[in-house]
Amino acid sequence: MLAPNSREEFSMSRSSPKLKLGATVLGLMIAGAASGAEHPDFTGVWGNYRAPGAAAPQRGAAQAPLPLRAEAKAKVDAYRALVDPRGDTPGGFCLGTGMPGSMLGSGGYPMEIVQHKDLILVVYEAHAEIRRIYLGEPANPADLFPDRNGYSIGRWEGEKLIVETTHLKEAVDQGRYPHSDQAKVVEEYTLAVNADGTKVLTSNMTMTDPAFYTQTITAEKKWQLQPGVRLLPYECNEPLWDEHLERLRQGQDEPG
Repeated sequence: MLAPNSREEFSMSRSSPKLKLGATVLGLMIAGAASGAEHPDFTGVWGNYRAPGAAAPQRGAAQAPLPLRAEAKAKVDAYRALVDPRGDTPGGFCLGTGMPGSMLGSGGYPMEIVQHKDLILVVYEAHAEIRRIYLGEPANPADLFPDRNGYSIGRWEGEKLIVETTHLKEAVDQGRYPHSDQAKVVEEYTLAVNADGTKVLTSNMTMTDPAFYTQTITAEKKWQLQPGVRLLPYECNEPLWDEHLERLRQGQDEPG
C-alpha cells in the first residue's frame, strides 16, 4: 500500500485540491485492502488434521449403513459383487476419486490449494487430481457435462467460503458416498488458528441426492497447514510402463 513519505506531507496544504484528491485515492485504497482482507487465504499444502491427544483413526473401521434407496443399493451391491472378488478399485486403474471422496479422503495424501481472485485450484497429490472452484458468475449450462469432480462454484460469505458442486457423473464406485448424477454437494469452509499456531481448515459438507438417498448426507473434514511441504509426483502409470518395457526386453509382447 502506498504511503506518504512523511507526516508533514499531510500538513503542508490541507486546502490543496491535489492533496485532497490524493487523500481520497489513498482512502479508497485502504478501504479496498480492508475489503480484500475479509477473505482468508487458503493457499498452501494441507494434510489431515488430528487434534492433540486424539487417537489415530482406525483403518477399515465399519461404516454405518447409508440411507440408500432400494434401486441405488441394488446398483452399489452389483458393483461390489463385480469388483470385490478381484480387489479392483478405480485408483488401481489410475482413476482419481472425484467428489465428494477426494475432499473427504484422497487416501490420506496431502492436497495443495492455490487461491486466486476468481478461481481456487485444489491439487491432490493422489493421482495428481485437480479440482477447480470458480468464484463469480456460473458457467453456461450448455458448456457443462457430468464428470467425476463435477462443476464447483464458490462464493464468500464474510470469512466463510461456500462451494456448490453439481454436474456430477453417477459414481457407484465412490468408496464412502456413492451417488447419482442428480447429486448436489454444498461445502462450507472456515479457517481457524489453534493456540499453538496451527492453521486448521474445516469443511462441513452436505450432499443431497434424491435419486440415491432417502435423506441428506453430512460430513466434516479437517486439514492442517503443512509449511515447507510440497506435493510429490504421483505417476501411477509409470509402473505399468516399466512392466511393459521389461516384457519387451524378455521377448514378450512382440509386434505382430
